[in-house]
Amino acid sequence: MTPNLVSAVSAAFTLTGILTLALAGPSWISAIAIWFCLALGYAFDSADGQVARLQGGGSLAGEWLDHFLDSIKLSTLHLAVAVCAFRFFDLPDARWLLIPLGFTVVANVSFFAMILNDQLKAGHALKTGRTAPKGAGNWRRSVLLIPTDYGVLCLLFLFTALPVFFIPLYTAMFAVNLAHLALASVKWFGDMKRLGVPAA
Repeated sequence: MTPNLVSAVSAAFTLTGILTLALAGPSWISAIAIWFCLALGYAFDSADGQVARLQGGGSLAGEWLDHFLDSIKLSTLHLAVAVCAFRFFDLPDARWLLIPLGFTVVANVSFFAMILNDQLKAGHALKTGRTAPKGAGNWRRSVLLIPTDYGVLCLLFLFTALPVFFIPLYTAMFAVNLAHLALASVKWFGDMKRLGVPAA
């Protein structure tokens, strides 16, 4: 398989999961199908870069396609949650539908910021010959960031069969992701300011 074909397979599974979420009513069958499709799509999405490296390196077109498909996923997944909740959930308050809309914003801004960070750092390294220092690995930080991991979000959709559990868990995950974006944006802005300081 070519890297682009791997990306296409990833998109097909992910889109199937998103459509199932929006169109199928809550049941264990649909919940397992949603989780399976999203998780398999995530696995293929993680594999396209590995395939590119095994085949001698990727291309700009392949990188563009990968990010383009990721943008579609992030722009539609949480909107599908809103559609599902509106159609099938017995919501305690209709204003809860603002949560998946807010999650859509948080997911897109986080993705754009991370891509922009990488591009600006790469441009800075190319211009100055100096690479930005990488932070050391920290297991405590990794544990704290588990709720922001897309794989954990995929698991959460198993609870769509039980909306009484899904609603508070999804709300909590949104709150954690919003807090992470707020804190990370301060750090990222500081990183960019430090990159702008000329070498002594």
